[in-house]
Amino acid sequence: MIDSDGFRPNVGIILANHRGEVLWARRVGQDAWQFPQGGIKHDESPEEALYRELGEEIGLVASDVEIISCTRGWLRYRLPRRMVRHNSHPVCVGQKQKWFLLRMLSPDARVCVDGTDSPEFDGWQWVSYWYPLGQVVSFKREVYRRALRELAPRLFHDMEQWHRREQNRRAREPQTVTD
Repeated sequence: MIDSDGFRPNVGIILANHRGEVLWARRVGQDAWQFPQGGIKHDESPEEALYRELGEEIGLVASDVEIISCTRGWLRYRLPRRMVRHNSHPVCVGQKQKWFLLRMLSPDARVCVDGTDSPEFDGWQWVSYWYPLGQVVSFKREVYRRALRELAPRLFHDMEQWHRREQNRRAREPQTVTD
């Protein structure tokens, strides 16, 4: 499904752990890393596409994550000329993306990048929140910057609240005194 301007609708997934690190995945057989992402089918909402892609690309289901936020509008990037397939109709010149910020609720062991017949990734790691900006391919860099900048306040605000709740919980727990 490509819009009248030549952009394919897509979801981008920024999955954060409790330390505010984000899941960074390596494309199969390449030294190219990116956030999980994928196309939105004509009969699904961006949120439905998010969960489908989450399962296909990193083996997680809705109960493994919590949606913290998503970008307000579509963020677009153009493909480099060499990557545009001029023989396809309609011609796709790039992607328009809705970005979702998720919190990982399950243990890391739930992540599985090779659970399908044609995996997109062969490795993953947790990296600092801003790390991907210096690593992603150049034509996606501005979209990453815009998504990370828009979503950062929600992640770090939520993390501060979580840490305060944890500190309060620990303060209420009975203390064991040893001599």
